[in-house]
Amino acid sequence: MKKFLQIALGIVTSVGGFLEIGSVTTAAQAGASFGYKLLWAILLGTICLIFLVEMSGRFSAVSKHTIVDATRERFGFPFFSIMLMGMVLVAFLVLVAELGGIGLSLQILTGIGFQWWAIPVSFAVWLVMWKGTFGLIENGVSLLGLVTISFVVAALKLHPDWLGVARGLLPGLEGDQKAKYGFIAVSILGASISPYLMYFYSSGAIEDKWDVTYIPINRVIAILGMSFGGLLSMAVLVAAALAIGPNGVDITRFEQAAQIMTSALPKWGFFLFAVSMLVACLGAALEISLAISYFFAQGFGWNWSESLTPSKDARFCFTYTIIILLAAIPLVLRVDPIKVTMISMALTAATLPLAIVPFLFLMNDPIYLGEHRNGWISNSVVGIVILISFVLAVISIPLQIIGG
Repeated sequence: MKKFLQIALGIVTSVGGFLEIGSVTTAAQAGASFGYKLLWAILLGTICLIFLVEMSGRFSAVSKHTIVDATRERFGFPFFSIMLMGMVLVAFLVLVAELGGIGLSLQILTGIGFQWWAIPVSFAVWLVMWKGTFGLIENGVSLLGLVTISFVVAALKLHPDWLGVARGLLPGLEGDQKAKYGFIAVSILGASISPYLMYFYSSGAIEDKWDVTYIPINRVIAILGMSFGGLLSMAVLVAAALAIGPNGVDITRFEQAAQIMTSALPKWGFFLFAVSMLVACLGAALEISLAISYFFAQGFGWNWSESLTPSKDARFCFTYTIIILLAAIPLVLRVDPIKVTMISMALTAATLPLAIVPFLFLMNDPIYLGEHRNGWISNSVVGIVILISFVLAVISIPLQIIGG
């Protein structure tokens, strides 16, 4: 019974942690600009994330290592240093975007500019990290994130063309806007396949003391939780296609994205959108701050655990304190969180090989996993999707810079 409860809670946690400013912004941009045509990118990213999350949990449950400390052990410190710089830089940009998403949510609720919320929001995130436990962050905030199911309600109330939705699940090319189409597609993939989720999930398996008996539970959580999260992202795209697309509006402001809800739910839509994004971005900001701190602490051999008191893992706590403080600075200077989001999601896709290729080597290493190594299906699916994401990023990012 205990493990069934853990499955249920794990699925809820996955749903609450899947949707954040990256997935909402990219899906809304896709729906507003291209209708249902980019649903395939969300589907592809979700499938890849299911495999990666399952692999992350299985790796830690069997090897008793996190991905980060095993990467340093297996490949050495010089390679780990390169990986550290790349992953932390991209994760930092995503953290800026998530803190900005909280600020923008408060802006549309109060009318006070997001830059004025940068310091209070950063302090609130830091305070939850300082006082909270891993269980609070993993489960408590994510449970609140279930309010994002309102995006599914909004999409259904707008009565989508289901045949068009089905066609959107198949990849295609856009005639006269190839650069924009490719850039949004790669941004969706970056938003879906975020390496910080792997590091957070792997570290959580160690925090929760998983062993090989958790492998079936891990598989169920990965499949059901990430599938439901992908469904939420698709709902955002479908709602945007119906509510914003017909007006020919290119989403450049957070308030425009709120039309996803207000068109379907005129009375409560604006409030639901703001609250959904506030909670979702808060959960993501906490997870990213933890993931970056895990990366440093596990890579350098420090004490680490969100459930320890700060006095027992001082360097771990110092890391997230500095990271959160630095992430607030661009927002105080009024850097646009929406632009940061789109750039950081595209860069995430471009740097995926740096994170995923070494991980695939670990997942096929008998020293760490023995009989629980990857099969050819897991290796093929993840390898192909990462290759597609990287190629799209290399092609579309320069074209977007030249054209935009």
